[in-house]
Amino acid sequence: MFFKKKKIMNENAFENQNANAENTDNLAQNDEQENSVQDLGQDVVSEDFEADAENDLENATLGKLELELQETKDKYLRLVAEFDNFRRRNAKENQELRKTAGKEIIESLLVVLDDTDRASKQLEKSTDIESVREGISLVFNKLRNILQQKGLKAMDAVNQPFDADLHEAITEIPAPHKNMVGKVIDVVEPGYYLNDKLIRHAKVVVGK
Repeated sequence: MFFKKKKIMNENAFENQNANAENTDNLAQNDEQENSVQDLGQDVVSEDFEADAENDLENATLGKLELELQETKDKYLRLVAEFDNFRRRNAKENQELRKTAGKEIIESLLVVLDDTDRASKQLEKSTDIESVREGISLVFNKLRNILQQKGLKAMDAVNQPFDADLHEAITEIPAPHKNMVGKVIDVVEPGYYLNDKLIRHAKVVVGK
């Protein structure tokens, strides 16, 4: 009887021990599940935090780019406005320059115009042809001197080989000598240079 009770007690103790062990395993499993849930939650929170940080960085970068774009646009608009103002000023200056481009030459020629007026009046009164001729010659010489001072130079074309870049042939006539064939025999209208730049071709007669 005693051994039977002892056996029952041992069996109960073994069952209790197994139950305790099972409970311990269950508790450990629960703890492990809780830890997994916590780890999963931390991972989710970490991913959310990283996503928010990435969004904040993208927003900051986008804002910086928008600011730089606005600054570039402002600079471009200012440059366009400055160029437009420069273009208008330049057009106005060129227009004024064209209006007064010949002012200096005209002013220098006014003295010649005065002389021609006086010579014209003298022609009406004077009967001395020689004095009139001398006066007119002085006027012409003054005109030539003023124009030469401004850079005007007459072209020397007679006896020169015909050059289409310099001369305009009006007609051809038989050359008086063989060495005048293809050369300028006479000048109908002289050519001129202004500061060594051709401004008018000479109209010439060429020997053939």
